[in-house]
Amino acid sequence: MKIHISPRRLFVANLLLTGLLLGLILGAVLFSCSTNGNRGGVIAARDRDRLAQADPQALQESFRLVARVASPSVVRIDVEEVRTRAMPQGDDAPWFDFFFGDPYLEEESHDQEGERSFRTQGIGSGVVVRRQGDLYYVLTNEHVVGQADQIIITTTDDEEYTARIVGTDTRKDLALLSFTASREIPLASLGDSDTLQVGDWVLAIGSPFGFQSTVTAGIVSAVNRRGGPIGNISDFIQTDAAINRGNSGGALVNLRGEVVGINTWITSQTGGSMGLGFSIPINNVVRAIDDFIEIGAVRYGWLGVSIRSVTAQVAESLALPNRRGALVHHVFRDSPAQKGGLLPGDFVVALNGVPIGDSDQLVLEVGELPVGEAASFSVIRYGEALGLDVLIAERESDQEIAELNRRLWPGFSVYPLTEEVRSDLDLSSETRGLLVSTVERRTPAAAGGLRVGDILLGINGRETTSMVDFYRAINEGGREVTLSLLRDDKTVEIGIQQ
Repeated sequence: MKIHISPRRLFVANLLLTGLLLGLILGAVLFSCSTNGNRGGVIAARDRDRLAQADPQALQESFRLVARVASPSVVRIDVEEVRTRAMPQGDDAPWFDFFFGDPYLEEESHDQEGERSFRTQGIGSGVVVRRQGDLYYVLTNEHVVGQADQIIITTTDDEEYTARIVGTDTRKDLALLSFTASREIPLASLGDSDTLQVGDWVLAIGSPFGFQSTVTAGIVSAVNRRGGPIGNISDFIQTDAAINRGNSGGALVNLRGEVVGINTWITSQTGGSMGLGFSIPINNVVRAIDDFIEIGAVRYGWLGVSIRSVTAQVAESLALPNRRGALVHHVFRDSPAQKGGLLPGDFVVALNGVPIGDSDQLVLEVGELPVGEAASFSVIRYGEALGLDVLIAERESDQEIAELNRRLWPGFSVYPLTEEVRSDLDLSSETRGLLVSTVERRTPAAAGGLRVGDILLGINGRETTSMVDFYRAINEGGREVTLSLLRDDKTVEIGIQQ
C-alpha cells in the first residue's frame, strides 16, 4: 500500500521534530553550564579529568575549572628590604626630602651620621612547584625577591608563611623560595610550553597590585619573542591576558590547568597592562628548579665564544646562503669551542640537528646543554658546510668570564665597506678593505692599539676585501698577525698575538 503525505503536513511534522531536537540540545547545554561543582572546596581528581574532556565551545565552564584547579598553587609574595640612603645636610635637606622622600617608605633608623635606613616593600606572585615532606618550593622572578630581608608567602586561603631564598638567577630572572607547612598545599601541574601555538587560550593568575588570586584571560599572541629585560636569555611567550605589577612570578596556564609560563614583564607606556605581557616558557624553567634545589644556582653550558646575528651585507661578504644562524666572531683560547675546532668566522646553522635562527637562540640552546656531554654543531666556514663535535663545559659567572677577555681572539670585528659606510667616513670608491667596527676591552687587539673606525687593508700582507678573506687570514696567520690599516689617511701597521 502506498502512503501519500501532503506537503503541508510534511512541513508541519518537520517543524515539530526540529523544535523538539533544539529543545533537547538547549537543555543539555544549560545543564552543563550550570554545574558549579565544589566551589572553593578541595580540588577533586575529577576536576582535572574534566579539563581534559571539556568541550572547547563551553569556554565559561572551562575557565571556571582552570581557575579552580590552578589558583590554589599560585601564592602572593610580600617582600621587605632595608635600604640605606645618604642624607644631605643643612639647607639641602628639605630639597632632598621633597624630591626623594617617599610616603611608602617607612623610616627605620639613623645608622650613622649622614645616613638613614628605610624599609621598602614590594609585591609579587609565585607558583608552588615542588614538595619534600613539609618543605614547599615556590618559583618566582628574581626581580620580585631582589635582596629581600623578609619574605612572606600568602596562600589562597590567607595562611601566611615566612620564606627563604633557595637560589636566584639573573640570566632567566628566576628565583626559588622555600617555606615549611604541616598541611597539604596544592602543587602546580607543569605543562609543555613547546606545544603552545598562537591563538591558544591562556589564563594569567597572580596578585596584581596586591589583589590575590586574580585571574585574567587572553590568548597566546606570539611565541619565541626575543628581547625584554637586558641580560635575560629566554624566548618569551607573548600574551594579551592582562598582566600588571604584582603579576610577576605568577602562572600562565593553558585550558588544562597546566602552567606553561612564568609571567615576567610587560611593555607599557603607563605602567599598566596594554595587552603586551611576556612569560618565561615553563620548558626553560624545569631544569632550573632541580639546579636550585641541588646546588642553589642554575648551571649553564658554556661554549666559549662570542656570537652575533648578521646583516644582509655581512651575510653576502661571508658567502652565506641566508641570514639564519649565528656568527662566531670571537673564540676564547683554551675554551671548549677552540678545543672542538670552532674558529672565528664560523656560522652556526644547527645544534644537535635543531636549526638555529639567530644568536639569541644559540645562547639559549647552548645554556641548556648538559655539562660534560658532546654537542654537534653544523657550521658554514668560508662558504662550505662543516660538522663539529664540541664537549660542553660549565659556564662561570659573568665576572669570571669578563676576566677571560685577554684570551679572546681576535678581539675585534669588521664590517664591509658598503656605500653607506663609505659616505659616512668620506672614503673614496677606490678604497678596498673592511671597517673595524668593534674592539673588545682588555683583548690583544685593544692592547695592540687597534681602534674602532680603522680601515683594515690586509693581514700578514694578504689583502682583505671580504669577511671570508678576513677570517681566513686571522685563522691561518698563526699566533701573531700583522694588521695593515688606513687611519687618518695614513697607512699604519700594528701586531697582535693570541
